[in-house]
Amino acid sequence: MESAVTEGVKISVEQFYQPDYSNPQQREFMFAYRVSIENNNAFPVQLLRRHWYIKDSSTEKREVEGVGVIGVQPIIAPNEKYQYISGCNLKSELGQMHGTYLMENVDTKKKFEVKIPVFQMEAPFKRN
Repeated sequence: MESAVTEGVKISVEQFYQPDYSNPQQREFMFAYRVSIENNNAFPVQLLRRHWYIKDSSTEKREVEGVGVIGVQPIIAPNEKYQYISGCNLKSELGQMHGTYLMENVDTKKKFEVKIPVFQMEAPFKRN
């Protein structure tokens, strides 16, 4: 699991290869990832936007940007945690992701960016 803390918000990411949704013969590799967002501040924060950078070892690079995560813009109270699971498809068995969340201090309306740490996506059979 990879973790990073920015402005009192801890982001942890864990990835899982999805063999049932992958087809290596067709160069389709599916990964799921679980993100935990921990608010260690004395004020509530709201996740407004996401910006992902996705790198595939097949040299493909993509960016994904949008409102919220999995269709919501969660408000996370002080000392609380929000988790969600999402997925990413690659054209090779190796890749990596990282990015940022645009957050807002709910009390002051001040916006700030939180770093999503780099995490690797690797199909288990690639290690052998």
